[in-house]
Amino acid sequence: MSKYSEKAVQLFLEGKNCSQAVFVAFAVDLGLTEETALAVSIGLGGGVGRMREVCGAVSGSAMLAGLKYPDLDKADIYKKVRMIIDEFKKTNPSIVCKELLGLTEPEKSSAPEERTLEYYQKRPCVKIVEDAALAVEKILFAQENEQ
Repeated sequence: MSKYSEKAVQLFLEGKNCSQAVFVAFAVDLGLTEETALAVSIGLGGGVGRMREVCGAVSGSAMLAGLKYPDLDKADIYKKVRMIIDEFKKTNPSIVCKELLGLTEPEKSSAPEERTLEYYQKRPCVKIVEDAALAVEKILFAQENEQ
C-alpha cells in the first residue's frame, strides 16, 4: 500500500463511497478542500448513483486525471484515463460495478447498504478502492514517486 491507497481505504472504511474514497485521497493534495472533493464525487459511488454501472472507484480515478493536468487537451486526458484503467484491469476483470460485485440483477434501490462487518466481508470494494488508488498513483504520480 501507499499513502494514497491507505488514505482511500481508510476513507472507504469510514463510510465514504468508492468514488469519494479514491478521489478525496488525491484531490486534497491537488488543491481541493476535503469537503469540495467529497461533494463533487459523491454521485459517482455505487457505479454512478448506485446503478452498478462504471465502478465509482474508477470514475473517481478518471476525474483525477483532469484535476492533476487541467491544461492537457481531451485526447491526452483520455489517454491517461485509459492508462489508469489498463493498470486497474491488471488486478480486476472489469470496470463495471455489477460485474466486480458478481451481481446479475439490476439494483432497484438508491439507498446504500449499512456498513457492517458482513458488508465488508461480502464485498470486494475495499480491494477495488485500493487497486484504483494504486493505479492512479502509478500513472499520474509516478514521476513524483521517483524523486
